[in-house]
Amino acid sequence: MSIETITVVGTGTMGNGIAGQAALSGYKVNLYDISEEKLKAALELIDKTYKKGVSKGKVEASAVEAAKGRLMIKSCLEDALKTADLVIEAVPENMGLKTELFATFEKYGGPHLIMASNTSSLSITEIASAVSRPEAVVGMHFFNPVAIMPLVELVRGEYTSDKTLKATRSVAEQMKKECIEVNDSPGFATSRLGIALGNEAMRMFEEGVASAADIDKAMALGYRHPIGPLALTDLVGLDVRLAISEHLYREIGSDTFRPPRILRKMVRAGKLGRKVGRGFYDYS
Repeated sequence: MSIETITVVGTGTMGNGIAGQAALSGYKVNLYDISEEKLKAALELIDKTYKKGVSKGKVEASAVEAAKGRLMIKSCLEDALKTADLVIEAVPENMGLKTELFATFEKYGGPHLIMASNTSSLSITEIASAVSRPEAVVGMHFFNPVAIMPLVELVRGEYTSDKTLKATRSVAEQMKKECIEVNDSPGFATSRLGIALGNEAMRMFEEGVASAADIDKAMALGYRHPIGPLALTDLVGLDVRLAISEHLYREIGSDTFRPPRILRKMVRAGKLGRKVGRGFYDYS
């Protein structure tokens, strides 16, 4: 199946990043949100990312102008879906919200619409239970920032077809991404490994083993990680990390995934990371 038009649902950090990269990669893109204000803000953020890419010589100014012409904002979901070949959902990690959206995708989308979720931990099989074509549902887990991070984790649900996987892999590769394929399981591969490392780093910090900066430096210089686990938690968002950790702890049961006390404490205090200027580091 040839995919020409992609609808991205959600104007958070991931939705903006996916929409911007898809448009830059030659796809017609509908970016949907119920809020006109959020849609306008999303366009500004996408433009800022494009300008940064041009200034660093990563992308041509002419390619950016062409991408802007392919990117449309939509505040009506039915309108956003009627021409789509692929829809990528990038909304908060809430199963009820996602299943409700996927039922709507099937209602308003065409008979060949592929439905993908950018979830980092929730079951693709459970999300697919909301539709009558579960073979057309797949996980497409992008990483932040989408313009830079080269990985897309393709998640095969219980009923995901080979055809669906092949089509979404083709999209990811056109967006200049490398793919890994994993079967549907709690946290998939990346979140499960990332949460395990991040939680242990938080416990070490809480116990006074070392400073946040030195724990991060240990992984950056000792294991060649591009960013330490605490700095990464700030980038992802402590609230997001808490939600994923709680989900994995419920599903797997191992204490490895039990949310550290300091994580709960910081989230309650509103220290959510870079997006608010405060987390394990001060960004003010």
